[in-house]
Amino acid sequence: MRVRLKGVNTVRRKLATGQVATYYYHRASGTRLKGEPGSPEFMASFAAAEEKMRHRNAGTLSGLILEFEDTAKWRRLAESTKTEYRRILKFWEDEYGTCPYAALEDKGFRRDVLKWHDRFSEHKPREADNRVTILARVLSWGAKDGPLKVNVLDSFERAYKGDRSDMIWLPEHVEAFNKVASPEMKLALVLALHTGQRQGDLLKLAWGSYDGTHIAVRQGKTGRDVKVKCTNALKTTLDGLARTSPLILTTKTGRAFKKRYFANQWEATCKAAGIADLHFHDIRGTTVTMLFQAGCSLGEIVSVTGHSLRRAQDILDKYLARTSTMADSAIAKMENVLETDFAKRSAKRGGEKPAKEWRAGEDSNPRPPDS
Repeated sequence: MRVRLKGVNTVRRKLATGQVATYYYHRASGTRLKGEPGSPEFMASFAAAEEKMRHRNAGTLSGLILEFEDTAKWRRLAESTKTEYRRILKFWEDEYGTCPYAALEDKGFRRDVLKWHDRFSEHKPREADNRVTILARVLSWGAKDGPLKVNVLDSFERAYKGDRSDMIWLPEHVEAFNKVASPEMKLALVLALHTGQRQGDLLKLAWGSYDGTHIAVRQGKTGRDVKVKCTNALKTTLDGLARTSPLILTTKTGRAFKKRYFANQWEATCKAAGIADLHFHDIRGTTVTMLFQAGCSLGEIVSVTGHSLRRAQDILDKYLARTSTMADSAIAKMENVLETDFAKRSAKRGGEKPAKEWRAGEDSNPRPPDS
């Protein structure tokens, strides 16, 4: 079996004889690799080039990043997260890759990074925050378990203040969406609403994860294992589907959704439904509120969705502040509690006529009527 290594450039050249020769190079160092991909000679050549890069970058930000990518902390990241980290860290390597450790520990380095953040955040605040956050995580590892003495980016003021805790899909949004949605998008909505899982995990959800009553999910972002009992509606939906693919959620041709293609289909459906301010990820928060309204405790909720207790509480705090549904329910329950019977009595005394209303200008401290 051929092992595909990242960081290898393939170059094909036409020789004087007319034959086409293929050469392989270690992308970062430019070193030509020996042997054919997958062979022991090739693997040894690649390992030597990697080691050469480590020594060449030793004591610099580039070297620190290479060390970080060889840690258990890095290996625990989801592949999608690693891809995002590599994109961001490549940017910082291009900017400060040759900076020695002493410079990384200096306040001047912090000042330069934050100046860049201020400029860039004028147009892309979320991206600016994301880039500095990922760099700060590498420096944090370097200060705690690596060669650095201090992380000068241990805190910074974020430019993006958005909080979508209060963005909830209401019944009217679901109804409008389903009126214009394709069967594939309807299934995606049902899966999301009834499991509270992330888009990436639902796109990878296999039929083998469904046992007829529960869906088992290993969350890609957190690594948590959750097992969600299917509602009657979700079970009926799944049991009625033809299993034409190993995956539950597929395109109309039975293929796995590409992340970008799914996002485009979802966005087009929302636009057709007149939904402009809600995202797919907001459905997770919707599930939290639905479970809470059903009487679930915070612990029960997070056991389904995989949220942290704090995040779930944030969602509920924002939701409860903008709806009277739970308040109405609380009052209805209070009326049925025997211990509050005293509060149900009218202020009017039995057998007595109500006192006449006091007109403005009359004694503000009236004497009680004679007994």
